Amino acid sequence: MSEQQQGRLEGSVSLITGGANGIGRATAERFLEEGAVVVVGDIEEPDSYEEGEVDYVELDVSSQDDWEDAITHIDDEYGELDVLFNNAGIISYDSITEIDVETWERDVSVNQTGVMLGMKYSVPLMRESGGGSIINSSSIWGNVGAEGTAAYQATKGAVRNMSKNAAITYVDDDIRVNSLHPGPIDTPLMQAQDDAINEEVIEATPMGRMAEPREVANAVLFAASDESSFMTGSELVIDGGYLAQ
Repeated sequence: MSEQQQGRLEGSVSLITGGANGIGRATAERFLEEGAVVVVGDIEEPDSYEEGEVDYVELDVSSQDDWEDAITHIDDEYGELDVLFNNAGIISYDSITEIDVETWERDVSVNQTGVMLGMKYSVPLMRESGGGSIINSSSIWGNVGAEGTAAYQATKGAVRNMSKNAAITYVDDDIRVNSLHPGPIDTPLMQAQDDAINEEVIEATPMGRMAEPREVANAVLFAASDESSFMTGSELVIDGGYLAQ
């Protein structure tokens, strides 16, 4: 099916963390296509985008100071924030007995605390803007367990429930909060994994393939737009049927 609509985010201001690569980059492209002003927060400045210009802010999502600076910049430049996509994340592969505390705390600081900080500093500006939509990136491993990747799975489960908490807490501010649960996606994060791990996940996926980042970006676009106006506290599962088994 073709992507027919355009202008679904016309005039809105969106912040995408981890927007230099992968799902974040694909989402930035889709948001630009749909008329949004896009601010990309990342630890590395992205290459140019096909669909237009983005406003880049250097953002380590585990840093309170970086979040304060990013939101202050958005407020000063645009006076509003309508969409936050908490997308930035990292992964480690150790089990609970193998992982060192330093690695555990690093993963938690980015994947879990980073999402909390994003909402903490974005919600007040969203409230002043009259509401908005927050999409927090979890994973299918936030719903079910698998061997290894203990810290990653723990943080993604936390993001899932944190999103539900925020959805209920800020519903009267007209702020919707939903979590995103991708399965295997063809991103640099997946490409860096051992091929055997990827093949095992793909074999366990009923559709028998990885998704393209744009397929996930389309789901994020839906959650960001008014088309999902009655959806909050929900889980967008984009997994090729993995969790249906």
